[in-house]
Amino acid sequence: MTQPPASNSTHRLRMEQVRKRFGATIALAGVDLAVNAGEVHALIGENGAGKSTLMKVLSGALQPDDGRMWLDDQPYRPQSPADGRASGVAMVYQELSLAQHLSVMENILLGMEPTAGPLVRWGEIRRTAAEAMQQVGHEDIPLDAPVAQLSTAEQQLVEIARSMAVGCRVLVLDEPTSSLTRKDIERLFTLIRRLKDQGHAIVYISHFLEEVQEISDTFTVLRDGETVGRGVTDESEVGQIINMMVGREVKDLYPRSDRQRGESVLEINNLAGRDRPSSASLELHRGEVVGIAGLVGAGRTEMMRAIFGLDPVLSGEVRVGTYRGGESPRDSWLRGVGMVSEDRKYEGLALGLSIAENITLPRLRGLGPWRFVTPGGQNRASAPHIQHMPIKCTSPRQQVDNLSGGNQQKVAVARLLHADVDVLLLDEPTRGIDVGSKAQIYQLIDELTCGAQTAGAKPKAVLMISSYLPELLGICDRIAVMHRGRLGPCRPVEEVDEHSLMLAATGVEEIS
Repeated sequence: MTQPPASNSTHRLRMEQVRKRFGATIALAGVDLAVNAGEVHALIGENGAGKSTLMKVLSGALQPDDGRMWLDDQPYRPQSPADGRASGVAMVYQELSLAQHLSVMENILLGMEPTAGPLVRWGEIRRTAAEAMQQVGHEDIPLDAPVAQLSTAEQQLVEIARSMAVGCRVLVLDEPTSSLTRKDIERLFTLIRRLKDQGHAIVYISHFLEEVQEISDTFTVLRDGETVGRGVTDESEVGQIINMMVGREVKDLYPRSDRQRGESVLEINNLAGRDRPSSASLELHRGEVVGIAGLVGAGRTEMMRAIFGLDPVLSGEVRVGTYRGGESPRDSWLRGVGMVSEDRKYEGLALGLSIAENITLPRLRGLGPWRFVTPGGQNRASAPHIQHMPIKCTSPRQQVDNLSGGNQQKVAVARLLHADVDVLLLDEPTRGIDVGSKAQIYQLIDELTCGAQTAGAKPKAVLMISSYLPELLGICDRIAVMHRGRLGPCRPVEEVDEHSLMLAATGVEEIS
């Protein structure tokens, strides 16, 4: 097992004045980054700030136009990702790159198998893989197990172990907690601290600033392809970091205007789906945000899909306004209910269509003469929403697939605004987007629920699922917890906290 060599300098990695241009677009405008051996360094920035481009340059996937890099004071300029890995720079992306049909040990040495002539030395592969899993502290994962049988958290450990097997000096973790439970996150943080103590330099990329504060020692902030701030994490407040990220002061990440609870617009009684939920009842009013907490797999998304008509209802009742009965997605749109899916890539958006086409899909009437729909009509209808959100794009005809994650999410929400729905069903509306985009969505939700978006508009009602408890506590008026398909009672946000919500989510005790 190759250990990271001792550094003659405090900096394990240095990048100075790195520049990269794609045609007329400047992706990196002279970025500086320095990471010490035995340090966790957070790389922070909004979507499109240049983080991914910088890491691709570091890994060797992209060649910089200008700038210099060093590893342990030695000049470093990889020509390919394989070159970067051989130099000790390992990347663990949000989308893991494992061969699902191969075993744990085969994945750890994939592409680097020791051979004797034409024969693979399986004994050495097993020994090296075992040492790598021992280094990450998880000898309990069977080396012969197919990766497809492992959980997401276990697969992530295998990916990190693969980095250790080739003598990793710099480990880059890109949004490593986006698909993990809190328990898995705690295990990952334990591993990160273990690797830090072993002398590895770790670059940690995350949109969750609370996690950044918990696990990182130092940070660098990128904005518009430039380094705009750096510091010691313990000496910096979240608000200061957000201000650096967005380039303006964000006084309140979770705005809460004077909301007036109005008439009931959505009610579900003893709702049960094909698998989940097993029992769900709640009532949603105009002028309020109701949050649904719970662990992954508890049945929250299934409940939302059943309400909207995407999944069958086996028993129970859904009432929208004065209408009671079965719903289809088309019926829901017509009755003033819109939904933003947690999976914007496969369900939430038509990635091959333009921004204007996506925004106007639920309501095409009036976008052209007679029953025709014209591009000009779609552009005019979508323009106010593009400006209000705001969505960064070249034009309303830009393909949605070419937008950043945060701007894609804004398109999904803008669709509900165009349809002028009364009830917004939001399933993980801020997952995978940057803090600036989150702040804009929080502001929009607040405006909608107090009727401030349009003069004379009635307040909307929002039912929102989120796995991020500070988010629910920050913007919701009431919160209910789902556990194993059963939805608990809604409680005012003042009566709950993260601890009580987690106890209810894990079934230790119910919020009463």
